[in-house]
Amino acid sequence: MNGPDPVFDGAGPGSQVGNRDLRVSDAEREHVGQLLQRAVGMGMLSLGEFTERMDTALAAKTRGELNSVLVDLPGVRLIGEPSVPQPGPGKPAPLPQPGDTARAPLSGVVQGGIIRPRMSGVTRRGDWQVAPVLRVNSWLSGVTLDFTQAVMTTQVVEIQVDDYASSLTLIVPQEATVDLDRLELIGSSVNNKVRSGPPIGPLHLLVHGRVRFGSVTAKQPFMAHWRRLFGQ
Repeated sequence: MNGPDPVFDGAGPGSQVGNRDLRVSDAEREHVGQLLQRAVGMGMLSLGEFTERMDTALAAKTRGELNSVLVDLPGVRLIGEPSVPQPGPGKPAPLPQPGDTARAPLSGVVQGGIIRPRMSGVTRRGDWQVAPVLRVNSWLSGVTLDFTQAVMTTQVVEIQVDDYASSLTLIVPQEATVDLDRLELIGSSVNNKVRSGPPIGPLHLLVHGRVRFGSVTAKQPFMAHWRRLFGQ
């Protein structure tokens, strides 16, 4: 299925630019990732399909490439479309789009998913609210995210990392899976002590981005390790 029809850019008569050939931003890629995660939660996509489409979205450079992962999902307005279709009888309401202000919960989720310490230590544990997309941008800091008692809004959580001389520790339940293969490492280390896939449990962390002179560790809680040793 083709993307939206070309639109005029207003530069003058006959000046036409293909909307599907326009370059996309990181914010648009991030938003498409959220829509794909919602599609998984609604049963429209399997986790395998989500992983494939997420790879395509992260590599997309144009709106046509980015929209290709959304075209068969009902109720989703493609990136660059000028208006939001109104739901009819028996049709689902459109999912939120970048820039929509009438649907505050989505913008609140994205805003609450930013972790940006500087020469500090940040720990999130207990029943903290986990956004579908977490952005970790730390400098000379240590960040620990404990998902064992967290309140999840989606089965798949995307973690975008941009760290410098920092450590990121992910503590997950026993059934969870973590994908660290998409990280770009510069003088850094990765230690995955949990299952890396396929994403069949209640939680799957998809981690990507850049780590410079730091470390990323995924592990289970301390007591889970000892229970496993004693066969409990």
